[in-house]
Order: sequence, then structure tokens, then C-alpha cells
Amino acid sequence: MHGAEQVTPAQQQSPTHDIVIVGGGLVGASLGCALAPLIERYGWRVAIIEANALPQSAEEATWQPSFDARASAIAEGSAQRFRQLGVWEAMQVEATPINRIHISERGRLGATRLNAQELGVAALGHVIPNAWMGRVLHQKLQQLPIEWHCPATVAQMTPTASGHHLRLSGGSELTAALTILADGGRSGLKEQLGIASRRHSYEQTAVIAHVGISQPHQGIAYERFTSEGPIALLPLPGQAMELVWTHASGSEQARLSLPDHAFLSQLQQAFGDRVGRFTRVGQRFSYPLSLVTAEEPVRPGLAVLGNAAHALHPVAGQGFNLALRSVMDLVEALSQGAQQQRRLGDMNTLQAFERRRAQDRANVIRFSDGLVRLFGYSLPLLPHARGAGLIGLNLIGPLRRGLARRAMGLER
Repeated sequence: MHGAEQVTPAQQQSPTHDIVIVGGGLVGASLGCALAPLIERYGWRVAIIEANALPQSAEEATWQPSFDARASAIAEGSAQRFRQLGVWEAMQVEATPINRIHISERGRLGATRLNAQELGVAALGHVIPNAWMGRVLHQKLQQLPIEWHCPATVAQMTPTASGHHLRLSGGSELTAALTILADGGRSGLKEQLGIASRRHSYEQTAVIAHVGISQPHQGIAYERFTSEGPIALLPLPGQAMELVWTHASGSEQARLSLPDHAFLSQLQQAFGDRVGRFTRVGQRFSYPLSLVTAEEPVRPGLAVLGNAAHALHPVAGQGFNLALRSVMDLVEALSQGAQQQRRLGDMNTLQAFERRRAQDRANVIRFSDGLVRLFGYSLPLLPHARGAGLIGLNLIGPLRRGLARRAMGLER
């Protein structure tokens, strides 16, 4: 545990940086943008450590692994937060609004439909390619006095009396009053620091690809539960959609290796014809699915954000939206701490942040995990109950609207 770490005299010096963000992906980049007013107000020295090289020009979009072929469903609440950061206007250029959401189970009559007009919002959410979000955020970051160390990784991270000492892969060293782990958990830093994670493998793998369709999608997002696993389709520009097809781990390999026409035929059989015919498929990617939660999301001088803090099943599309709320809550807690003249990394500040996050995180995990478990069981009478539940949810307006507002990030 961190209390047992030895602090050397050399590490007791004043921090060279106020805040160091480990990871420049979507979460780390969003945090950098969100810190802009505090950097200006307090003159904080902020650095981002990123394992991948910076783009050579603003036109490069795919340089960071989280900016791959995937797209994210950005809830209306997240759109409002991006407006606060001053990046929403640029993000909207490639954003496809979700006007309606259709939830159904294959072989059952029940369905739930949510629509923006009923809820009094312009859109339930937006689908934005991760590559575009990354480009917009990094263009914003280029306008800020933030120091970059990249390509670089943290070789060793050690607690100090005033924060953490970080030795980078190139040999340079930093000390930070507050360090943010936003590296997706890939670096092994959590393990190096002795931060345990609770892990539950769903023994499922998501196959993700862009697919073409034969008719306009009209801004409808679909969640279709099948005996093999959920299929989600998110609207993209033109007659295209983002496919997230969940498989029992191992079974996805056969589908990944299918010729395009055979893959599309099997998708058509599994999903049905609500979007017309599937006409083409882009490059297919696969991602194993687990529920992972860090047991110590905060420590003195340390906070864990994004997938490093919590990795969720994509069935409810809540992972990045939850992470973005964490980013904004952390910045709010740091602002309040600064107003109270607490030092950066103060545990009272970080514990206040964590108390605010805990209930929201628990609610989202319960919602996402509950959907996976509910539609993953095939007990004799359960499918009928699920069908009745979907019909009932569609009929009971206030309950449906409450569910939608929570999914949009407008309520916690």
C-alpha cells in the first residue's frame, strides 16, 4: 500500500508540476481542456505524458489508439459538457444526432421506444467518431500552455511527501502535486502502485465495424437482444451505422474471418430488416468485454479516471459519458479546493470528488451490468417477462422518460 512506500530525500523537493496527466486519449485530453480556466486563473503548470507521438499536423486524426475506427454515443449531458469546454461546435461537424432509440429482443413482440421530441430535447445523443473527437480535443489543447512528453511512458512512479515522482522512459523525471492516471489501465501503473481492481469477465467479445444500409436510418439507434448476445446499431453520416455485435468469447473469430457477403448475411439473419438490407461492411475489430473497477480511485496526490478507473460493458453506451462526468467533477473539486486554499492533491479534496462520483458510478454499473445479466439468461419464463417488461416500459411514459434522462446524463 502507498503508506508503506519509502520517500527518499531527493523526492521531497517541491513539485516541478502542479498536475501531470498520464494518457492523452479522449479522457486525458478532455481533462486537459477542462483545466483551461484553472490554468489561467492559478498559473498551474500542467503536463501530459502520452505513449504515442503527437500528430505532425492538425489534419492527422488516428495517431492515438483510442481514436480508432470506433465511434462513441455521446449523451446529451456530455454534449452540454463539451459546450462548456468550447469544443462542441467543432465536434458537431461530424456528429450524427440520435433522434430515437429502439430496444427490442429477437423473437419477442415487446419493444421500448424513446424519442427526443417526447423528452423535449433536440437529440437523445450524438454519435461521433472517436478519431474526430480526438482531433477536436487536441486542436483545443494546442491553444493551451500545457507541456507534452511524448512519445513517452512512465517507467516508475513513486509517492513523495508532496505528491509523486515520475521517471519517464526517456530518462527525464517529473514531480507532481497531483497525478491523474488516464491511460486506460494499459501501462501497469495501477499494479505498480498496488491499486487493486475488481474484475469480472463477461466472457464476451464485441465485434465492431461500420456497415452500410439500404435505406436512411432517420437517426434511430437500435439495441437488439439476441440469444447470441446484444447487437447495437448507431447512426452515422449517410446510409451507414456503427455496429457493436457481442459474441461469446471465442465464437467471434469465425465471424471475423468470414468474407464480407457471408458476414452481412449472418448479421441480417440475426438483426432482421428494420434498417433494410446491410449492403457493405468496413474493417472489423474485436474487443474483449469485462467489468473492471479500481478499488482505490483516489489516494493522496493521485486520481484514477476513465477506463483505468472503470471499464464497462458497451451494451448501454455509458462508458465514456461516465468518464466525462468524472472529468468535470474532478475539475469542480479542484476549483473548490483552490478557493479554499488547499494544496493540489489534498486528500479532503479528492475524497469529496470520489464521494460525488461513487453513486453515479454505482448507478451506471448497476444499469449496464443488469442489462447484460437480464438478457443473458434463458430461463423458461424469463423471455416472456422481458418481453412484457419492454412493452410495459413503452406504455409507462414517466418511467421511460426517467430512464432516458438518466441515460442522457441529464440525471444521476
